[in-house]
Amino acid sequence: MNSPKQTKLKFTFDKGVTIPSLIFIIGICLFSVLFPVEIKAVLDEIKNFIFVNLNWVYVWCVTVFVIFLVFLMFSKYGKIRLGTNDSRPEHSFFSWISMLFAAGMGIGLMYFSVAEPMQHYSTDAFSESHVISRAKNAQLYTFFHWGIHAWAIYGLVGLCLAYFTYRYRLPLSLRSCLYPLLKDRIKGKWGNVIDIFALCSTFFGITTTLGFGVVQINSGLETLKILPQTGFIYQILIVIVLVSFAVLSAVSGVNKGIKILSNINVVAVIILLLFVLILGPTVYLIGSFTNGLGNYINNFFDLTFNTHVYEDKTLPWFYNWTILYWAWWISWSPFVGLFIAKISKGRSIREFIAAVLIIPTLFNFIWMSVFGNSAIWIDFNFANGALSALVSDPDALMFRFLEYLPLSNILSFIVISIIMIFFVTSADSGMLVMDSISSKNSSKSPKLQIVFWGILLAVLSLMLLNAGGLEALQTMTLITALPFAVIMVLFVVSLMKALVIDYRYYEKGLSVSTIPWSGEFWKERLKKIISFKTEQSVKTFMEDQVLPAFTELKDEFALNGITVEINYIPDTLKVNLEIHHDIVNNFVYGVIAHKRIVSEYMVDDDNLPDLDSKVTYFPKTYFGDSREGYDVQYFTKNELISDVLKHYDRFLKIIAEESNEMFISTDNNTQGN
Repeated sequence: MNSPKQTKLKFTFDKGVTIPSLIFIIGICLFSVLFPVEIKAVLDEIKNFIFVNLNWVYVWCVTVFVIFLVFLMFSKYGKIRLGTNDSRPEHSFFSWISMLFAAGMGIGLMYFSVAEPMQHYSTDAFSESHVISRAKNAQLYTFFHWGIHAWAIYGLVGLCLAYFTYRYRLPLSLRSCLYPLLKDRIKGKWGNVIDIFALCSTFFGITTTLGFGVVQINSGLETLKILPQTGFIYQILIVIVLVSFAVLSAVSGVNKGIKILSNINVVAVIILLLFVLILGPTVYLIGSFTNGLGNYINNFFDLTFNTHVYEDKTLPWFYNWTILYWAWWISWSPFVGLFIAKISKGRSIREFIAAVLIIPTLFNFIWMSVFGNSAIWIDFNFANGALSALVSDPDALMFRFLEYLPLSNILSFIVISIIMIFFVTSADSGMLVMDSISSKNSSKSPKLQIVFWGILLAVLSLMLLNAGGLEALQTMTLITALPFAVIMVLFVVSLMKALVIDYRYYEKGLSVSTIPWSGEFWKERLKKIISFKTEQSVKTFMEDQVLPAFTELKDEFALNGITVEINYIPDTLKVNLEIHHDIVNNFVYGVIAHKRIVSEYMVDDDNLPDLDSKVTYFPKTYFGDSREGYDVQYFTKNELISDVLKHYDRFLKIIAEESNEMFISTDNNTQGN
């Protein structure tokens, strides 16, 4: 009896990226576990030097990102798709927004929705201001830190990755974002360095966020008396359970686990938001949101460029909040950007930017207004400063705030459930992203690789949590944001260079050798104009006109030393002429039957051509570079030959231009459309 054939498990880790990354990740984590105080002290010194002396780098970089994305959204480049010209989104708009939102700011929203406004409200930096001014400032700066600027950072990285991956067919990797500047050097050591940075940054960011999330979940479970106390043993149980769910979700893929959990969580978040809005000071919250939105718009440019250089009292606050946030969002952008890019294929640049900048920002504003302003209102009117006194304990502040509302236990239970799901969605999307980076976006990675990243996340985050090393790791992450901010500026240059070439490539007019209709065959053309074609008539046109034209061209090209291939698929009514190339993209000119639905008015009008059905067909051209084709049903054989030649003339002129080199030599011939 033959033994069953065993399939050997084949890992797809790229050694040049994975091994150095693991050495650095494990090394930094072990140092943070063994010497948490000493490491944190050294890293704090480096971070403080950067924040005090180079804070302007963060301010200018983030400002450039915002201006650049707004420019693209309203420019002629906004209509370019993240993919071929005929590609369409893979996910519904709601699912898409849910996933990018859950990956981008999930746990942070729950952690800081009460804590941050309360800390701005009670900080010494604004203590001399009137209580009303402090409340307005608390809302304004919370809007600023969680608004357009934060999402511009994520949006830029996500846009660059999606554009170069789906438009240029490059790997879903940060190295691809520098292709116009580095060309084929992205495949070597420079590309590996960029991917190593992305992998380490992603791991550190997720580890620290999940660590703090576990502490908040533990605090909430203690508040509800589900757990007797907060402690490391209980945190181990929480991590094991939630990371296990995250691994199962990640293994099931984006279209199942992650999408379903993200959709559920967005619905749960909206329900919680409505509960707090209705049970809290509703009229005050609606009015304060309206006032705060206007205040944010009026102060937008002042907030953007303000470095507090003339205000010594607020400078420490500026370093510890605004600059820290910009560094934190930048450090998280490789992870969030990669995930956003992974789910954004087929959307136009305008749609991508508008959705990523505006929708999450507006939701964040509503969320922060409802929770933050409710807490400030309760603290001033009922709690006698009890909530302000808890600003140093943000893990418990959310749950203490809910105690002042009706149905507090139910609300606390919903909050914990949402945090848990956000924990899972952040972890599972992080695992997918890390596996993608470490395997250079291989589509054949075994699921065991995702399990590996899940186990590593759980083990190292628990070690750091137990030893008090999470803050040291967080500081390390903030420090690495500075060089990546500079890399992101290069992304801007790279993307702009590519978009200029892209737009010029697709907008380039046809050659002057275009032959217009003549009056020679006007009677035949009139008969074609007043008749509507069936699939059979299109097939006849292809066999009587298109194929003979392509055959004559093939023979003539052969006489000139050029090999031409003709592909005809009668069942799909599709025929094309293709000239193969080793380096540049193949030249393809094809004709396909295209269906058109005719209006009822045309069917019923007696003075229009007779039509038996609302459905008619016509032969339409298509090209290898996904440009929009056109109707050729009135072309003669010779005119079709001429049309092919004018497009081949255009093709040769484009590939002869050095500036188009990166756009026409990106392995399109082997990867398909």
